[in-house]
Amino acid sequence: MALVTRQELAAARERIAGVAVRTPLMPCPWADDEGRSLLLKPENLQPTGAFKLRGAYNRLAALTPAEAACGVVAQSSGNHAQAVAYAARLLGIKAVIVMPDVSPAVKVEATRSYGADVRLVPAEERDIVPRQLAAEYGYIHVPPYDDPDIIAGQGTIGLEIADDAAALGLAVDTVLVPVSGGGLISGVAAAVKLTMPGVRVIGVEPELAADAQQSLRTGELVRWSVERTYRTLADGLRTVSVGELPFEHLTAYVDDIVTVSEDDIRAAVAVLARRGRIVAEPSGAVAPAAYLFHRDELPPGRTHVAVVSGGNIDPRLLAELLAA
Repeated sequence: MALVTRQELAAARERIAGVAVRTPLMPCPWADDEGRSLLLKPENLQPTGAFKLRGAYNRLAALTPAEAACGVVAQSSGNHAQAVAYAARLLGIKAVIVMPDVSPAVKVEATRSYGADVRLVPAEERDIVPRQLAAEYGYIHVPPYDDPDIIAGQGTIGLEIADDAAALGLAVDTVLVPVSGGGLISGVAAAVKLTMPGVRVIGVEPELAADAQQSLRTGELVRWSVERTYRTLADGLRTVSVGELPFEHLTAYVDDIVTVSEDDIRAAVAVLARRGRIVAEPSGAVAPAAYLFHRDELPPGRTHVAVVSGGNIDPRLLAELLAA
């Protein structure tokens, strides 16, 4: 399988311009420690509340007129769902979204608000039903991560990190990225390695859904059960395995993957809200959690960038975590 190229990343950046927000690098002086500093890439500021809009819009905008006329189908626990629904509305494309019936209500309601036809299914059927609908109705399947256009769209985050670091005169040492199906880290890692040689890319995932870490460290793509991955509070990181194309990118570009505990995730959500004034969902807080609570497991270096991948958190859960 071919890895995404610098040209594909550049094309994606042009395609999503004016749709996805160019999020800043935010310094976190409250997290500085022993000569190390943290900068956040707040993708929770995207119109749909998460980075997924970049890849979804890039994929849908690349459809031919004939393909667009067929409509699209996608599956997601919430952030890809919202992104596809929003992009489809902007482009005038019919969207059918399959979501696990345990998806947070706030994400289901947001997806419906963009005009998508939402189908709730048991979690173990989330990958099966979209392909059935595509075969039956002719919809174009828009996968959440195992697709070159999706990966290139997410990779625009890495291009922005490189551009902003250069503009600010920052020597970035490490970029921390959440891992689920692997689309985000694939794109970011490709962009970083192609534009910032020597910078390390470290993936972060929950201990309770550490299939990607096991895959990268063993060199073999492994699959965890739904029962195992659905134990984590980070609902956006419950994918049972990384995709085949993302695994190729992980193998080529990612230096390591570390894990964080459920307590780390909960604490990071609260710290980001209180100290950084950033609303992050549990999945979006794992990369900062790695810096805040597992610095000894990270490569040496002075400047770390952590991607806050999303902020679509149920208000009741946020209140609970802030009250703890």
